[in-house]
Amino acid sequence: MNQYTQVVLYTDDEGVARFREEAVPLSEGTPAARLSALMSASGVQWRQSPVGFASDFHCTGAPQWLVVLQGCMEIGLQDGSSRRFGPGQMFFSADTLPQGEVFDPARHGHRSRQVGDEPLVTLFVRV
Repeated sequence: MNQYTQVVLYTDDEGVARFREEAVPLSEGTPAARLSALMSASGVQWRQSPVGFASDFHCTGAPQWLVVLQGCMEIGLQDGSSRRFGPGQMFFSADTLPQGEVFDPARHGHRSRQVGDEPLVTLFVRV
């Protein structure tokens, strides 16, 4: 495997949150330990959400990696589609509010919720 496929949550040209997959080349390191290029980060933040946690539609404040460490997180989009992420899975969250627009919960962003019977523990890595 010479690449990692990352899930990206982004805002399209119409201001609507969508998912896409992007290849991250693993072009550095050795054949036994392939690495991507080094990426910058500005800080990390831990979050624990109890069983039953659910958020209303919102946009990501600043682009960040979200890594699920425990439990299961579901991200739902305005079009009714959703994806679930469990322990060890991650996605890049970059569905920011388009510049100059006022947030409209019927059009912008995503919602998230904890799924299952154990609390959700996540790690945010800001870029």
